[in-house]
Amino acid sequence: MTDTTPEPAVAFPSGPVVRLRPEIVALPAYKQGRPAAADAFKLSSNENPFDPLPSVVEAVADAVDFNRYPDATALDLRERLAAKHGVGVGAVHVGAGSVALLAQFVLATSAPGTEVVYSWRSFEAYPGLVTVAGATSVQVPNRADHGHDLPAMAAAVGDSTSLVIVCSPNNPTGTIVTENEFHAFMAAIPCEVLVVLDEAYAEFVGDVVGADGSPAVHGIPVLDRYPNLVVLRTFSKAYGLAGLRVGYAIGPVEVLEAARSTAIPLSVTGSAAAAALASLHVEDELLDRVRVIAARRDALYSALGEQGWAVPRPHGNFLWLPTAEQTSQAAEQLAAAGLVTRPFHPEGIRVSIGEPESVERLLEITGKIMESLPTGHPARRVA
Repeated sequence: MTDTTPEPAVAFPSGPVVRLRPEIVALPAYKQGRPAAADAFKLSSNENPFDPLPSVVEAVADAVDFNRYPDATALDLRERLAAKHGVGVGAVHVGAGSVALLAQFVLATSAPGTEVVYSWRSFEAYPGLVTVAGATSVQVPNRADHGHDLPAMAAAVGDSTSLVIVCSPNNPTGTIVTENEFHAFMAAIPCEVLVVLDEAYAEFVGDVVGADGSPAVHGIPVLDRYPNLVVLRTFSKAYGLAGLRVGYAIGPVEVLEAARSTAIPLSVTGSAAAAALASLHVEDELLDRVRVIAARRDALYSALGEQGWAVPRPHGNFLWLPTAEQTSQAAEQLAAAGLVTRPFHPEGIRVSIGEPESVERLLEITGKIMESLPTGHPARRVA
């Protein structure tokens, strides 16, 4: 075949190398979950597998004034969220997804010479956000059960700590932080250190009780107890608006004002705000879908246990396969079967809960992977 790629129109001149921050040059860019071919299932990005609701699509179609800038404060959406959660409008901040909001809180609190404490492994964007701010990451290893080691995280907080991030349910391991754990943790954190509770998957948790007998923490109801707490939520997962990029933060007004000062102006589009508002109007229907996904997740978790997998109980719209050194090989086996997942070598594979048709195919391959794992592998359930 003849190469029809056009020659570049502009040849950039050579010259001295532009000075760039060396830590940014060395920083790997955020890698999105791989796309899937037409005959494959994309289980790599924790997306909601349901099609958007017609009323939400209609609201986006009606937001057609693309030639005008959106309301920079997303006031209508903030008012609706404030009423939903029983807070003042000033205590709600809207951004282009919860990760964009987290970037603002990192910038508002952290600079060269400061430290940001978080569990690891957790959301893969955390290290990059800290590096961009010029701060230093302090990564506290997860417990053996893949959950946050909150006492160790509290012990890692020192005079240079500017921010602590807690992720519940934790992405990618799916574990929760319980109420008792969280309250004990907050009691150990100095009040001048901001704690961000990342609850991107909170709607999927349900009525669960942790090993300590207390339920999963939900940050918004306890905000009145902690003046140094901010809670992040998103419309990307439970509400199915990942492609429109809208999330929100709730917390102390003065902290949110500082975050707003770091934000890129006008980053939440009118279409995104309209879709979020429309989603709140049909929230009951969307949460019915969440319950379907959670039931599918729980059934898959049980089936993996029957295959012999030692998988942490999942509480988001994904689950974690602790494949360790066999991660790359296992991910290749899944990909060859048309299952695009998210490997984190050498720790494990995150698998999103997708269409029901994907479950049977997934279990067929995980059964084969389990058979190939060596005796004593951490992914094998102890008999």
